Amino acid sequence: MPLTMTITGTRSTGHRESTWYTGVFTHYVRPFAEDDASRFYVGGAKGIDSLALSWLARNTGAEITVVVPGTVAQQPPEARRTVDECRERIARVVELGAPELRTAAYHARNRWMVDRSDMVIGFPAEGRPKGGSGTWQTIDYGAHRGKPRLIVPV
Repeated sequence: MPLTMTITGTRSTGHRESTWYTGVFTHYVRPFAEDDASRFYVGGAKGIDSLALSWLARNTGAEITVVVPGTVAQQPPEARRTVDECRERIARVVELGAPELRTAAYHARNRWMVDRSDMVIGFPAEGRPKGGSGTWQTIDYGAHRGKPRLIVPV
């Protein structure tokens, strides 16, 4: 039976080359994307969201849904470009329509994705910051909901 997965991760990815992330996704995500019926929810932000979206679109036949807290037009330019470049491979774009893009809106987006997933794959920055991060909030919410989690610090 195909799985539905949420991919979450840090926006800060500039400390590594893009080829490094390609290797990480190939090693850790590909096993879950072998079945073309697999489904992935990916946020529409920069960083891991954009890198994962691009990798999934180029390297798998999995169904991809991009979820944003407001609209795609409100996302950073890098993220909008990636969504545009991958548009043919994106099955659906979900715009949750938050009136303000604040922490609560991103947490609501993350919960929306996790609630519809069988598993969470998280790519947090090394260490766990005091006060948490959106990535850790998503991973912890998945744990609270009893979802399996694969955590790959980047």
